Amino acid sequence: MSDKVQIGLIQASHDVDGNEPVEVHKQTSIEKHIKLVREAAEKGAQIICLQEIFYGPYFCSEQNSKWYDAAEEIPNGPTTVQFQELAKELGVVIVLPIYEREGIATYYNTAAVIDADGSYLGKYRKHHIPQVGVGDKGYGFWEKYYFKPGNLGYPVFDTAFAKVGVYICYDRHFPEGARVLGLNGAEVVFNPSATVAGLSEYLWKLEQPAHAVANGYYLGAINRVGYEGPWNMGEFYGQSYLVNPRGEFVATGSRDQDEVIIGEMNKKFIREVRDTWQFYRDRRPETYEKMGQLLP
Repeated sequence: MSDKVQIGLIQASHDVDGNEPVEVHKQTSIEKHIKLVREAAEKGAQIICLQEIFYGPYFCSEQNSKWYDAAEEIPNGPTTVQFQELAKELGVVIVLPIYEREGIATYYNTAAVIDADGSYLGKYRKHHIPQVGVGDKGYGFWEKYYFKPGNLGYPVFDTAFAKVGVYICYDRHFPEGARVLGLNGAEVVFNPSATVAGLSEYLWKLEQPAHAVANGYYLGAINRVGYEGPWNMGEFYGQSYLVNPRGEFVATGSRDQDEVIIGEMNKKFIREVRDTWQFYRDRRPETYEKMGQLLP
């Protein structure tokens, strides 16, 4: 297995107004992203990650039960199966963030991980669920209306090309899970997101390079682009990027374009950085035991 792995990050706008039926959103977005995945593979990408709940708008801008119809089972839902076939055809690993339904009506914000032979390796469920208003029009990040907090821990998936972890959007504000992914062996962690200009934009290129440095892995951050109606809660500002374990930007996308961003990770470089910065050797977990018991 080569030390060098090509990473593909896909950022895209959503082209359908939020008033359209859920199935229209899904069909349009899936067709669009299949083309982008093919483009990424043609450019040499071996591991490809899509944006948070890629097959629709960021519907958490409102609280409307119609969006429950967008959820699917994983791995038996049609979108996962379709992208398994695509991964096998192209020989690529796909990190596929979709809206998951478990049982009759339990919902999660989830990413399925599909190996290069099309096999389903498992899934990560978003742990940290925001409930934050934006502006004075009633819009916001109303995710507690749609998602139960993740309950599958912080798995790392041993894919054909690298050991992959996933941390979704709002998770990025919490260093604890980022550390656990490193302890579980991640070589690259993906953070598919839907985040708009405003209060936290300056953190976009601050927190995740810090996670990469603190934990000695590559990190791919993916954000959608454009404005989404009818809510228009803000600009999804793109700027997806791959950062290395020294916090250096390997590849960066534009602010407003549908785009495939390709960057190279080097597993030998991970070893070199960890040999220099011995954070795993020097950490003191026995002194952190009470951290989970402390009040905010």
